[in-house]
Amino acid sequence: MAVRLNSDKELVKAIKEGLKQKHGYCPCRLEKKEEYKCICEEFKAQINDPDFEGYCHCRLYYKSKE
Repeated sequence: MAVRLNSDKELVKAIKEGLKQKHGYCPCRLEKKEEYKCICEEFKAQINDPDFEGYCHCRLYYKSKE
C-alpha cells in the first residue's frame, strides 16, 4: 500500500492553494467540518480499506494497493 500525490502538478498546486485559503479544510467541500480537514476522514477510511485503490475526494492523493 502506498499513498502519493496526484501526478498532475497543476492540480496539486491548485488544491494546495485551496487548502491554504480554507486553513487545511478540503477546498472541494462547502462546509468546514473536522472530518473534512486534510487528510479527510473519508480518505483515511479508504486508506485502511485493503480493497480500495484510487483518489481521495479532491484528487490530491492517490492510494495504490501495492
